[in-house]
Amino acid sequence: MNNSISNNSYKIDIKVQPAYLENQSDPDNNHYVFSYTVTIKNTGDTAARLLTRHWIITDGDGQVQEVKGDGVIGEQPHLNPGEGFQYTSGTFMNTPFGTMQGSYQMVTDNGEHFDAPVPTFTLSAPNTLH
Repeated sequence: MNNSISNNSYKIDIKVQPAYLENQSDPDNNHYVFSYTVTIKNTGDTAARLLTRHWIITDGDGQVQEVKGDGVIGEQPHLNPGEGFQYTSGTFMNTPFGTMQGSYQMVTDNGEHFDAPVPTFTLSAPNTLH
């Protein structure tokens, strides 16, 4: 799923590919680990830097955790129009399925701040969703 803000000058497309990490998970102890690869592409007309991230992670029991921090994987990528950035990170939950959504807080080269929303995506261990 794509999600981008409506202003053509500030248009950031975000795609997410989640994966279940069976070798790091321990279902007998309700510990489920997931990775997610995020591709961020500046499809607008204005260069921007990713400053911070905000994630909302909801497990299958409805427990919510929020994660906020600077940049992604220790970086604050600067994206000129047409440029992209990809990274992989991870999270864990106490249930075999849940969702994540969030946003990246961006700033243009001339100092204007805007949010680039990340669409909701599902985290699911095999054979847990029908």
